[in-house]
Parts: sequence; C-alpha cells; structure tokens
Amino acid sequence: MKRMISPATPSSAHGRRVYRREYVERLFDSIAPKYDVLNHLLSFGRDILWRKRVVWALRAIAPQRLLDVATGTGDLAIAAATLRPRSIVGIDVSAGMLNLATDKIRRQGLDKTISVQRADAEHLPFPDASFDAVTVAFGVRNFADLNGGLREMARVLRRGGVAAILEFSKPAGSFIRALFAAYSRSVIPSLGGAISGNPEAYKYLPATVAEFPSGDAFARILQDAGFETVSVHEQTFGIATLYLASR
Repeated sequence: MKRMISPATPSSAHGRRVYRREYVERLFDSIAPKYDVLNHLLSFGRDILWRKRVVWALRAIAPQRLLDVATGTGDLAIAAATLRPRSIVGIDVSAGMLNLATDKIRRQGLDKTISVQRADAEHLPFPDASFDAVTVAFGVRNFADLNGGLREMARVLRRGGVAAILEFSKPAGSFIRALFAAYSRSVIPSLGGAISGNPEAYKYLPATVAEFPSGDAFARILQDAGFETVSVHEQTFGIATLYLASR
C-alpha cells in the first residue's frame, strides 16, 4: 500500500489551499511513471499543442539561456530545444520526475543542451538575471508560496526577458466551464486514479486547478511579483491559458 505524506492543514493564499512541499513531492514521485501517458490521454493530446505554443511565443526573443521551472519529465524543455539555445536548465522538486526527464533527454541526444537538477521554485539556486527566458507548464499552481516563486522567476530573468507560463484555467463560457468542471470532478479522478494507481493524486490535481486564480486575476499577481507587461492568451476555449510576462 502506498503511503502519502499528509498535507496537514493546508493554509490559504489567493483563495486556494496551499500544500506542504513534501506532500507535493511525494505525490508527483508516485505518479511519475504514468504522468506523460495520463497528460496526453486526459487532455486529448492538446497538452502537446499547448507546449508548442509556448515555444512559438519565445521565438521572437531567441533565448540563449532558458530555465524550465517545474520541468517534470522534461517535455517543455525538450520542445524548447527547437529554439536552439546554448543551454536549458530544468528544475523540479520530484526526483522521480527528474529521473524520467534525464532518460528522455539522453535518448533524444539533447544532454549537451539540457541539464536538470532538483531545486525548489521558491528558492532558485541561480544568480540574478541568469536567463533570457523562464518557462513553466502546469506547475505554478503547485507553488506553496506563489508570490515567492514568481518573484524568484522575475529575479533570475534578465531585463527584456520573458516568462512564459502555461497553466490550466477556468473557461469563461458557462457551458464549457460546466463541462470542464464535470470532467474534472468525475473523469480525471476515476481514470487518472485507475491508471496511475494513486486516486488521491488525481483528486489533488483538478482541485488545484479549480482553486487557482486565472486570466486577469493571475495577470495582476504576475505584475505584483515584478513583471512589467503581461499578456493573456486563452487556449482551447479557456481550458488552459498562456501568460507571457516580461521584465
């Protein structure tokens, strides 16, 4: 029987519950082997297109040094390699995810461009202005200290650099919103739990989506964290949103 670290008593910030890092780390370690399969299955493959759009959005600045926060199994870092940067660093708190990322990067012959390391997004181990671009795909909603994590991203980004943040969001249209909510409540926990062997994880994931600020609300949080210009780009009826925040 798999034992999960208790989230204890989650605190509240920006109207959402906040979980201990140890809980999130153990949760993602437990679902790492099935994570990619379930991402593609549960999003009907749209997550692949959404990541490509993150990369397309960065082409104008041609980043040479790129940081991928909450890199998971490395899908976005690998996609960003098409930009031909000098280096990409992927960080994550989950050793299980990073082990899979390392294998994928090596198999694709990208280990000279992409490196990964275990690190906390809220305490980035890099000097100020170290990167031309910072990316995050479906990771910011797991930050325990959202403001702290975003400030760290702004700190390590050079002037003129761009942070590209892809995150699930709440569709504006009432029909799509209701459909997505029902899908999140029933299909994701049951199917995700059955395939991953961890029903708790696939209850946690849609719960964090439902509680996370999106659209203009999240754009204001980005500005408060030190980003000067923020644009909001809805994806697939607003199920996901790409935020482009510049320094």
